[in-house]
Amino acid sequence: MTASNEYRFQVNLSGMIQILSNHLYSSPKVFLRELMQNATDAITGRAEVEPGFMGNVRVELTGSGEQLTMMVEDNGIGLTEADIHEFLAMIGQSSKRDPQALLQGETSFIGRFGIGLLSCFMVSNEIVMLTQSVKGGPSMEWRGKPDGTYTIRQLDTQLSPGTKVYLRSTPEAAHYFEKEYVQQALFYYGALLPYPVTLHSEGVQSIVNAESPDWLIAPERARGRKSEVLAFGERLLGEKFQDFIPLTTASGRTGGIAYVLPHAVNLNVKRSHRVYLKRMLVSEKAENILPEWAFFVKCLIWTDELQPTASREHFYENEKLEEVRSELGDALRQGLADMAETQTERLQKIIRLHALSMKALAVEDLEFYRMIHRWLPFDSTRGHRELGELLEEQETLYFTTTVDEYRQIHHVASAQSMLVINGGYIYDSSLMESLPMVAENVNTERIEPDEVSMSFTDVPPDERNRYYDALRLADSALQRFRCRAEVKGFKPTDLPVLFTLSQESSTLRALEKASEETTDLFSSVLGSLSSGFGAAGYSTLYLNVNNPVIQRVLTSPDPQMTPIAIEMLYVNALMMGHYPMNRQELEVMNQGIVRFIDWGLQANRKPQEGNE
Repeated sequence: MTASNEYRFQVNLSGMIQILSNHLYSSPKVFLRELMQNATDAITGRAEVEPGFMGNVRVELTGSGEQLTMMVEDNGIGLTEADIHEFLAMIGQSSKRDPQALLQGETSFIGRFGIGLLSCFMVSNEIVMLTQSVKGGPSMEWRGKPDGTYTIRQLDTQLSPGTKVYLRSTPEAAHYFEKEYVQQALFYYGALLPYPVTLHSEGVQSIVNAESPDWLIAPERARGRKSEVLAFGERLLGEKFQDFIPLTTASGRTGGIAYVLPHAVNLNVKRSHRVYLKRMLVSEKAENILPEWAFFVKCLIWTDELQPTASREHFYENEKLEEVRSELGDALRQGLADMAETQTERLQKIIRLHALSMKALAVEDLEFYRMIHRWLPFDSTRGHRELGELLEEQETLYFTTTVDEYRQIHHVASAQSMLVINGGYIYDSSLMESLPMVAENVNTERIEPDEVSMSFTDVPPDERNRYYDALRLADSALQRFRCRAEVKGFKPTDLPVLFTLSQESSTLRALEKASEETTDLFSSVLGSLSSGFGAAGYSTLYLNVNNPVIQRVLTSPDPQMTPIAIEMLYVNALMMGHYPMNRQELEVMNQGIVRFIDWGLQANRKPQEGNE
């Protein structure tokens, strides 16, 4: 058995900083957030050993040019010399409790990975830290450099408990040290902190964060402070809101304000919310904190129970996050339900602006659907109407499942006074199917395009016999399209023909279209599938006997003109119904136009020849 040697990894700190800059953190500006989080954790640590302790953070900007310096000071628990060796000299070590507590997310501290201070090397070539522990001992100075070297020394003077961190800006990071930027960033990260954050620059001192409103502790109190809550949201989120819904979980450890967006949003837009952990901003783009259907709100969330990732810009997708997301969704749903009971005008306004979100929620929650169904808007043959208005018609609500189906029958159904709802948009057909479960004495029925013909008027047998020759020519012309002709009377009279598909013929048409656009091998497979449909695969072209063009075609059959006229009416019906045409049908359309032009020219030429 051969002997083995044990070695340690060599860490290239400069390389680590590049990884932090380019991959872990979204921007070098997060250095200030990391310093604020360290300060917050230090204050939290001191409050745990000194109940009732009041903390504060002080940021000071001095110098200019190459001497531009930032100092961040807290009056927290501080570090002893042993703490410095243990926590600042070892990458990945955290001063925040035991490893098991960190993994479970149960800790009072924000920072957990012992790498936050390294982010300062993205803006400075040296970190200087002065610290005094509340446990006593000498005050200490720690100096760290990006090459991995550091020095520690005891100070001759005794400092007050707490920590000061000094950074001297690199030339390329100078804009991160400008007063206006720092003041904005401090508010951005620490607006909800329960203690003052002050900025000192050019002899002027200002408190960055105003006193925390009491509704941060109890979000339900926000209901009586509308103007204050809306103004707070506008300052933090940058939008002018008009409505909001307070949120809280059963444990009370996560709460927030869901601001209703003042504009409609696309379903595919990323949902991003601003989340504060222990009152410090962790993420401004948290996409997984609320359910998918809640894309009509932008939220401020504060929590002390979720586990941040290493970058502290997102949260781990675990059981706790799933639980919080579900409870926040329940709170949002309940807020809307309360409006349905007592503030219907307020809810109607939200529904008009964010109908898609309301429908998404209604599909998931039938009880919520029951409360709001009468205000949901739908496209129908009676116009764009609220469902409550359509229900007042006391008719069966027919609905399609695709937009194309609705377009194909819209004009005919309207003329027959059929109430048909366009169920082709997302959620609409599902809501129509479940409507009888939430509303009394309501019938809904799925309608196929070919079922519209049931309302057509039959042509008497003796009249149909007069059209025999024309229909025979029409069927012969349509045979190659696997289509048959039928004569019916229907409205509107200015619509000469209507093309309809059965389910079988629709499937066959899709197979034939795919066969044209695929390889020879796959095309032969599709062809074998198509051959099994037989007569069931035929579509129907209805000829409107009430239309003058059709009357002319039916009463004056011509072996040459009638087939071409029928073919042109066929492709016109396809276009009117928004059906995609195959190559054969496109060729018919092009050739038919050319033939009619030729006949027109010939007809004009003959009288001229007679005059000669």
